Amino acid sequence: MAYRLLWADDEIELLNAHIIFLQGKGYEVRRVTNGLDAIEACKEEAFDLVLLDENMPGLSGLETLVQIKELLPATPVVMVTKSEEEDIMEQAIGSKIADYLIKPVNPNQILLALKKNIHHREIVTEKTNSAYQQNFGKLGMQISDSLTIEDWIDVYRKLVYWEFQLENTDQSMRELLASQREEANNMFARFIKKNYMRWMSAERKERPMMSHDLFRERIFPLIDKGEKVFLIVIDNFRYDQWRVLANEIGADFSIEDELYTSILPTATQYARNAIFAGLMPSQIKSMYPNLWVDEEEDEGKNLNEKMLIETQIARYRRRDTFSYNKVINSSLADKYIDTINNLQGNNLNILVMNFIDMLSHARTESMMVRELASDEAAYRSITLSWIRHSAVTRLFRYLAESDYTVIITTDHGSVQVNNAIKVIGDKNTNTNLRYKLGKTLNYNPKEVFEIKEPAKAMLPSPNVSTSYIFATGDDFFAYPNNYNHYVSYYKDTFQHGGISLEEMLVPLITLRPKK
Repeated sequence: MAYRLLWADDEIELLNAHIIFLQGKGYEVRRVTNGLDAIEACKEEAFDLVLLDENMPGLSGLETLVQIKELLPATPVVMVTKSEEEDIMEQAIGSKIADYLIKPVNPNQILLALKKNIHHREIVTEKTNSAYQQNFGKLGMQISDSLTIEDWIDVYRKLVYWEFQLENTDQSMRELLASQREEANNMFARFIKKNYMRWMSAERKERPMMSHDLFRERIFPLIDKGEKVFLIVIDNFRYDQWRVLANEIGADFSIEDELYTSILPTATQYARNAIFAGLMPSQIKSMYPNLWVDEEEDEGKNLNEKMLIETQIARYRRRDTFSYNKVINSSLADKYIDTINNLQGNNLNILVMNFIDMLSHARTESMMVRELASDEAAYRSITLSWIRHSAVTRLFRYLAESDYTVIITTDHGSVQVNNAIKVIGDKNTNTNLRYKLGKTLNYNPKEVFEIKEPAKAMLPSPNVSTSYIFATGDDFFAYPNNYNHYVSYYKDTFQHGGISLEEMLVPLITLRPKK
């Protein structure tokens, strides 16, 4: 494929050597000597790039640029000029030029501009694919050799890194990465099956930091140092979605980025209540029975979060003043930010944001949302759109000008499910697709992680014979009756509650305004 260039310069005859050089590299070059002819050429045909002299008689380069952009808005324009005046450069940049070259230019400068603006994607794709291929074997060995939670956090970070790098490359590389992530999740599930129950009875130094440790280990120490803390809990927020948010706000904050381990089930009722209470679910039910709601009860499962925070502060004999708010839509978020100055006297302000969890459910229930968020990259793109066009931007702009230490975290993540496995339960069995609890569950033990003694996992038991089972990897539970319809409806949706890197290894971010 020959790339088409337009070169407009009133001294075009002096550039023959440059043009011959470009033709030798495979480019077709159309030459014009003034702005009007350049505009006419753009009306007649499309070009891959325009080289435009800034100082031409008649219509100036900047005037020509404006009209070319109206005709070919996506075509990169490289301004070529003798002038180094700052205002000329600013005008050109403001008119969205792709590059700026100062005369006299040499052929290699021009070639570099072409590579940056025409061939950038294919060069990046080639180099990225090559880099991933070189790292494929090394990452595969790391997946096989991971023995600690720190190893798995490193694996997950690398998988997310390559997911971003390969996002716009060819399909074969993305499929290779997907297969490597599937392998990682299978191995991670084995790791969790081997270690989770041991963690439940281990001393703190012998297990990872988990949901119920968050306040004691990250929030209270900051307050004790005299810092005012603003805690933002974004429900169902994955590490890759944090990376999207980081790109938006990173210029305004210094960032400490870590991951911690969500408890099982990776569901709001369990993990978020554990965060706010500083206790495991069975401990909450035992110590504060009026604040715990069992699965089969109709009452909302997260209506007592503020009271759970109060119990944790009181249990540690602290006197922290705090606010707790939850926003579920943009109008509530706007109202919250309008009154945010009233909260400055608190040691701790807590804000729960539910948009991403709502998006996950909407994607399951709405074919239109499912089309818009068809895969992981599209799911992140919708997250980015929410960040840019909601009160989130206002919130972080405010926090960037404040003296708060900002903590961003979540209760759990989610995973895109593909493979249905059969389970049978009675009418009281919960509806979650990634974990089940009940007294008469029928399933293949080889396909799940089962906990037959919930008390040892610090999970409540509504009945004496209650057991829990968890789906791993990209599995989800389906009932045999109406099986095909059920599977087709839930296949490729984002679910949580089970065991995967995406659900269990969740972001814990500390931001301090750069001011």
